[in-house]
Amino acid sequence: MDHQTYASSSGRDGMDRAKVAALADEPLDWRFKALPPSAWGLTVREFLAEKPTLADFGTPLLTLDASALDHNLRTMAAWCAEAGVGLAPHGKTTMAPALWQAQIDAGSHGITLANLPQLRVARAFGVDRVLLANTLLDPAGLAWLARELDGDPGFAFTSWVDSAESVRLMDEALRAAGAGRQVEVLVELGGPGGRTGVRDLDTALEVARAVRAAPTLRLAGVGGYEGALAHDATETGLGTVRAYLRSLAELHRRMGDLYDGEEVVVSAGGSAYFDTVVEELSPSDPATRLVLRSGAYLVHDDGFYRGISPLARGAGTPFRSAMHGWARVVSRPEPQLSLLDAGKRDLPYDEGMPEPQRSSAGPGDLSGARVTALNDQHAFLRDAGDLAPVGAVLRLGLSHPCTAFDKWTLIPVLDDADGPDPRVVDLVRTFF
Repeated sequence: MDHQTYASSSGRDGMDRAKVAALADEPLDWRFKALPPSAWGLTVREFLAEKPTLADFGTPLLTLDASALDHNLRTMAAWCAEAGVGLAPHGKTTMAPALWQAQIDAGSHGITLANLPQLRVARAFGVDRVLLANTLLDPAGLAWLARELDGDPGFAFTSWVDSAESVRLMDEALRAAGAGRQVEVLVELGGPGGRTGVRDLDTALEVARAVRAAPTLRLAGVGGYEGALAHDATETGLGTVRAYLRSLAELHRRMGDLYDGEEVVVSAGGSAYFDTVVEELSPSDPATRLVLRSGAYLVHDDGFYRGISPLARGAGTPFRSAMHGWARVVSRPEPQLSLLDAGKRDLPYDEGMPEPQRSSAGPGDLSGARVTALNDQHAFLRDAGDLAPVGAVLRLGLSHPCTAFDKWTLIPVLDDADGPDPRVVDLVRTFF
């Protein structure tokens, strides 16, 4: 059975650029939140040619900042190049093919995804190197994957496994589908209290041996996610991460005799501890490639990642938050309480409440103001004083891009989110 390594060259340019470019020809209408009626009936390209500004859009609204996106893209690409590691950014953060293309153009050699629906979006846009940071067991999905692999020699795909039973089920489904190419898999190592992944090295080696015995699979390395085991950068949190990564390195060492002599992958690294991943896992063997999967770095935030990012902790030039929420005061029923027209359906809240940053009511200090709660369609803003009268529009800093993008199918990109009336220079389409 034939196979193609995840790291090998496909002879293509990462993804189908024509399909990404065709998004500019998509007609605009009422389906897209906050889009002004003046855009209805126009294509994205035609609407942008009219040079719209932020004031043309309604609230609630999520926007991106072009300069921050560019800064973050270049900063991470340079950091990975200097560290000598590969990057397959997690596409589930944005599910935006145009942003995936920008990441590939900046040097990423693939895109990470989490499940079958996301994989199908990637294939619809011709992404030719995918790391699935999960175990794919759905028989219909595996049959579809087999057809994709057999029909496209340039498609390089790698998945995870964490049990002999998952190996058996994958092998059975691929055999039933008549798969002609092997599916590459990484043995996933987990940790106590974590998410998926084998919990001990001996069992992990049994899984690796099961992969070697399955004719439809190829043992391509090891993988895991340290971010499931810690949630801060305290000494305790970093110690837990280091201990886990050292176990992952030991598993890779023990699996050495099971590899087939071709290049193998060691993969870890979300957006919180990628510096520690490089410190602990950088290979000395030229046949091993370390691949990070950081996804939140591109958009970054004004909350969780602002505090925990390695580059905010001294590992390099810090990222900048590229996303903001915009909400209008629709009620002020009490002197120190204003209700905004943005809620859980519009803004992320799982890693912290939105942060008031500035108001259209005028310059002033909002450092004492805070959003204390979100309902489905409202935010409770307290202690903003004269900066939150009825009708004022507030810019909000947000935490956690992964749960911001899924609420929006079309996101305006501003030339300068700090400007008085920023121009909208792009519209990013998402596919959740």
